[in-house]
Amino acid sequence: MTKVFAVTYGCQMNSYDTDQMVKLLAQSHQMSKTDVAEDASCIIFNTCSIREKAAEKVFSDLGKYKQLKQQRPELVIVVAGCVASQEGEAITQRSDLVDIVIGPQTLHRLPELYTKALTASAPIVDVSFAGQEKFDAINTKPLATRVSSYISIMEGCSQFCSFCIVPYTRGAEISRRFDEVLKEAYLLSQQGVKEITLLGQNVNRYQSVTADDHPADLALLIHYIASIDGIQSIRFTTSHPAYLDDGLIDAFAEEPKLADHFHLPVQSGSNRMLTAMKRGHDIQTFIDKVKRLRKARPGITISSDFIVGFPGETEADFQETMRLVTELKIDQSYSFIYSPRPNTPASELADDVSLACKKKRLKRLQDRLDQNMQSINQTMLGQVYNILVTGRSKRDEHELTGKTANNRVINFEGSTDLIGHFVSVRVVACNRYTLRGELTA
Repeated sequence: MTKVFAVTYGCQMNSYDTDQMVKLLAQSHQMSKTDVAEDASCIIFNTCSIREKAAEKVFSDLGKYKQLKQQRPELVIVVAGCVASQEGEAITQRSDLVDIVIGPQTLHRLPELYTKALTASAPIVDVSFAGQEKFDAINTKPLATRVSSYISIMEGCSQFCSFCIVPYTRGAEISRRFDEVLKEAYLLSQQGVKEITLLGQNVNRYQSVTADDHPADLALLIHYIASIDGIQSIRFTTSHPAYLDDGLIDAFAEEPKLADHFHLPVQSGSNRMLTAMKRGHDIQTFIDKVKRLRKARPGITISSDFIVGFPGETEADFQETMRLVTELKIDQSYSFIYSPRPNTPASELADDVSLACKKKRLKRLQDRLDQNMQSINQTMLGQVYNILVTGRSKRDEHELTGKTANNRVINFEGSTDLIGHFVSVRVVACNRYTLRGELTA
């Protein structure tokens, strides 16, 4: 049996896409997944272009397999994802190791392209935007590989924030059909999946229709999935503050299966910076919506994304971000130093904040976020939580792991027979990024 080895960079969407490519090759070429590159007939690099020098990271990693490719010329190497979409043919011009370059919206064509690559005399590049075709192609029986699974419900982004490359690498927003999402969730539940995470670049912009032509948004989709027997927990990511509406806020008050966590990227606490970033909302709107979420679901944790050192950011602008993080007690978040992305409007602005200043501001912000996280952790000591056991702990294979509803990783001792089940766990200690727990009787 032939095998596929996959390396995934970046977000949960990429993890989902990698799973889809592996599934498609299993169906078309009877490939099984391997963790040993030397055993593979196909190696996939599923890339992310959010960070600076993302392409250089890919080429660096490709170099590690140069000797293997020379020893086995029949080995097919695939570069997929956002760097593939961004760079296109330039990837094959820089590296003669690559046989296939495919974008996020053409990954469903991999089986066909793999067959062609086996006899092709030149690399194959397909980074077009296929739209609904991708969703149609993956609407086959899902293969559950874990008890907590992702479902992609939309693709692309039409927001065009000035700093972001996603609209250029993943295309315009396309929502997957409502009934197909429900079908995948149901089939996953039949395979023992207990938790679903709904994915989209702007997941709360999801728009479809039900079987009887009733308008369907993310809130309605959540309610329908919650009605599926076996699904006991629902999460979603990533959302945009401008499109957080009453229906989704109400869902946190009405649907107990919805987790006590909301990831809501704001990027900056300064209205001046939000305007420059073309975010489409102001800070007061963000604050009001967070307060309404907390009223609907007391105890919910709010995480976010922050960009430090965006062009023109002054110390006063940065202090607005620090004030926002402090006043709203924003939880563990993703925070990055600004770096210009190719062909985005912000890349034409003067990058006038020094790297030294960016690094200092980033540390101050991360220290404050860490303080908030530790403060929340301390309130959890001694409390008992219902935890879905997702597997063995990464730090200690003799322990089990899961996540609290408010998105904390918790590790504890227990039998592997508990994997895939919900158990009651008491928090007994707080590490920096994880909790320690013990099973209750």
